[in-house]
Amino acid sequence: MTAYDLLLAPFADFGFMRRALVACLCLGLGSGPIGVFLMLRRMSLMGDAMSHAVLPGAAIGYLVAGSLSLTAMGLGGLIAGLSVALLSGAVSRMTVLQEDASFASFYLASLALGVLIVSLRGSNIDLLHVLFGTILAIDASALYLIGAITSLTLVVLAVIYRPLVAECFDPGFLRAVGGRGPVYHVLFLLLVVLNLVASFQALGTLMAVGLMMLPAAIAQLWSRSLAVMMAIAAISAAASGYLGLIASYHLELASGPTIIMTAAILYAFSIFFAPSGLARRFFPRPHLKG
Repeated sequence: MTAYDLLLAPFADFGFMRRALVACLCLGLGSGPIGVFLMLRRMSLMGDAMSHAVLPGAAIGYLVAGSLSLTAMGLGGLIAGLSVALLSGAVSRMTVLQEDASFASFYLASLALGVLIVSLRGSNIDLLHVLFGTILAIDASALYLIGAITSLTLVVLAVIYRPLVAECFDPGFLRAVGGRGPVYHVLFLLLVVLNLVASFQALGTLMAVGLMMLPAAIAQLWSRSLAVMMAIAAISAAASGYLGLIASYHLELASGPTIIMTAAILYAFSIFFAPSGLARRFFPRPHLKG
């Protein structure tokens, strides 16, 4: 097998592989930087909660449309995800519950409700598509939606970058200078939900957050500069998509889980060999003597 057959032929020969690759590249560009901010704000597990929170809305969209319609399911997932985010925040402010406990309660209920709704009208195959995605079934309309969400994410991040960074590291300072911290927090949650909705069709609710958080963890191991971390996260997410598609094609594996496992392998490599990894800790370089 030549390098062309191994690395390029699947995309040259099959349109569905090309569409899946473009979707992975777009998802990496949008989800990677969002994952970095989630990690900086110590909200990593919230991304997982939000990925499950979109399920009941997507399930209702599926029932209304009568099929796996990306538009209906995406709109339903967006409404459900934002509702869970806002309700969780409101409950944590009005009760003694911390925000993580509130999110956990809402996302568990959302996951159960979504699975129940899909099981009422759909088959086990439909349920598997909703939970694990169908990246090889991405069509032109899905690509347009994913591309639009990625473009919107990058534009909004560029506009609110400075106040969002300030709100991450020192929200008290942002309040002191009259910054609208809650506004930027809600905008950021909107971007999180939008990117999870974009990942929903490709990777499903159970895998979507993987392409958001694993590349962010990889980036944090390789750099301490925020701009560089965002770039590394986007590149590693896109690389995971490409390598995962190649592996799934040649090894005849499920594409979505293979993409996430590829990101996990890159993460494991980074744990050992990144500048702040275990290899540097246990085998430090000798200091140069003058």
